[in-house]
Amino acid sequence: MNSMKSHACGGPALLEVNRRFYDPLWTDARLVEPQRFNTWPLVCSLVSRSQPRLEVAPGLRPRLPLDGTHFVDFSPPVVAKLRARGANAVAALVSALPFPDRAFELVCAFDIVEHVDDEDAILSELSRVAAPNASLLLSVPLHPGRWTAFDDFIGHRRRYEPQRLLAKLAEHGFPVEQSAVYGMQPKSSWLVNVGMWFLAHRREQGMWWYNRVFMPLGVRFQKKLALAPGLIDTAHVDEVLLVCRKHGAAKFW
Repeated sequence: MNSMKSHACGGPALLEVNRRFYDPLWTDARLVEPQRFNTWPLVCSLVSRSQPRLEVAPGLRPRLPLDGTHFVDFSPPVVAKLRARGANAVAALVSALPFPDRAFELVCAFDIVEHVDDEDAILSELSRVAAPNASLLLSVPLHPGRWTAFDDFIGHRRRYEPQRLLAKLAEHGFPVEQSAVYGMQPKSSWLVNVGMWFLAHRREQGMWWYNRVFMPLGVRFQKKLALAPGLIDTAHVDEVLLVCRKHGAAKFW
């Protein structure tokens, strides 16, 4: 259950759905340190002490360092728990980031773009706050034909065809420099279905197992992130991580 996100950009109805589903989940969840994820070596290669950086909608699974990063999330429990750990976190929509143009040299948006109705609105905001030559770390699920009940359950609005994804990112000034296979969702559909049932009907027990068993196991058995130039062969890839570089004058919608 890696993609428990709390963000919205699709009007009052979608905001309310996110609030009803994700706020209770995040209230019961524990923060996992960014150093525990396989993205940490990549993050370390991009972070410097003086570099302004932003992570949007991290939930309680931030990938950038808690110290020195600006965090934006729509969920009050997330903001409160990040602040309790000393992080600079504010509550805001990803479609209206409370920062000036070209403010950040590193921007991170994991498992978020697929959750919003208006993808152009969020990509435009990420482009607006990214400085020239800034790095963007992004992850999204691929292949609409692989849609499952899990996508509905966690609030996905779409999966991406790889070439459409590349074109959309380029449209907003983010050509892809590197990519890698990504994601922590269990391969067993039976295990996923059981997890969904418990989170929907027995949330307290489901969150106990998630916090104490499934998340620690998922983190422990992550594969090393294998980055390759450009876009990898995505034929058998369910989710991809992309490293983009801010170029040109993107559209501000």
